[in-house]
Amino acid sequence: MENKVESKFLNIGFQNMVALSRVIAIVSPDSAPVKRIIAESKKEGNLIDASLGRRTRSVLIMDSDHVVLSTVQPETLVARIEGRKEKAE
Repeated sequence: MENKVESKFLNIGFQNMVALSRVIAIVSPDSAPVKRIIAESKKEGNLIDASLGRRTRSVLIMDSDHVVLSTVQPETLVARIEGRKEKAE
């Protein structure tokens, strides 16, 4: 018998996806501690910039110690997770 693992993905903008089961936190990039986390992960090579050069509006902390930057608001990402209708951004 095959053991199928069904993974759900979260669209974080520009058709970029992350595995929802691997996301630990979705935070705003404005605070000094989050800015430090971003700088440290960049230095360690664990930063994934999915913002395509646009303004970062949310930071996803993954269970693999990767940090993912997104242009989508944290509230919008949560709405996508919960399956709610999104407001126009």
